[in-house]
Amino acid sequence: MSAGETHGWRMVVRELGGPEAIEREDYTWPAPGPGKVLFETEAVGLNFIDTYFRKGLYKAPLPIALGSESAGTVIAVGAGVETVSPGDRVGAFSGAGGYATHRLCSAAQVVKLPSDIDTQTAAAVLVKGFTACYLAKDIDVLQAGQWALVHAAAGGTGSLLTSWLRGNGVRVIAHVGSPEKAHLIEADAVLTCSFEDLATHVRELTGGEGVAAVYDGVGKDSWSASLACLARRGMMVSFGNASGAVPPVSLLDLMAAGSLRVTRPTLADFIATPEMLKSTAERTFDRLRRGVIHANIRQHFALADAAEAHRALEARQTVGATVLIP
Repeated sequence: MSAGETHGWRMVVRELGGPEAIEREDYTWPAPGPGKVLFETEAVGLNFIDTYFRKGLYKAPLPIALGSESAGTVIAVGAGVETVSPGDRVGAFSGAGGYATHRLCSAAQVVKLPSDIDTQTAAAVLVKGFTACYLAKDIDVLQAGQWALVHAAAGGTGSLLTSWLRGNGVRVIAHVGSPEKAHLIEADAVLTCSFEDLATHVRELTGGEGVAAVYDGVGKDSWSASLACLARRGMMVSFGNASGAVPPVSLLDLMAAGSLRVTRPTLADFIATPEMLKSTAERTFDRLRRGVIHANIRQHFALADAAEAHRALEARQTVGATVLIP
């Protein structure tokens, strides 16, 4: 091993497929170049986007170094890096390579963690909390008293978003996959019904009007039900594809259903500048401190068992956040 190199291992995908496609391989990281940060990983966040890359729904060249969300302690920085120093605790929230004992990434991809935010909390919250932040605060913000529907509300992003919206005074209908998950959610109403029956129950709860917004990370399976739950001029926020990509959308159908609006946002466009990232991080950490949102870590897996974690996630056997430990 050359001077400045760091040896460890990572989890990669060499052929697209199921969880069994995830393999462990030894890997050596070079010393960080200009603008780069190398940190030793202490915790890794599990996200549905990881399964999208593994299956090929989101395209990336093979082999794929999985993982966008991880946290740890800086061991080296490259020339020109002034935002963090060796010994600082940091979290990374974008790019690839999080499923590893170490991570080399751009300084623009990391945030320095406050002293009161530990690395497991950061690994559980950065991507999901930043997502909840832009959904609740940066997209056509709902007013106190308005109704919203959140799908997969017992999951990592869904639970944070539900809490954040309720902290804003929004009345939230939480839709979860099973009665066992219903008691885990604090919402104005919790539904466990099928997608086929969802609109009927939502309109009963809202006096026949429907909700002002639907926050949908499920995708294909929930699409029609979500549209049917919206009030006139309501907003459909499709931010994930857990069940597959949404089918083609007819604008005339949106008109006929009540002048509905649809947006398909992604986190990268809401943290695209240092100023946007700083604002998002500060708002997320503030709500953690005030107890508006919680890390809600309910599962731990060894990083080497990432395939088992993917199986549990896709089978909807997880609740809240899942953290992988190297």
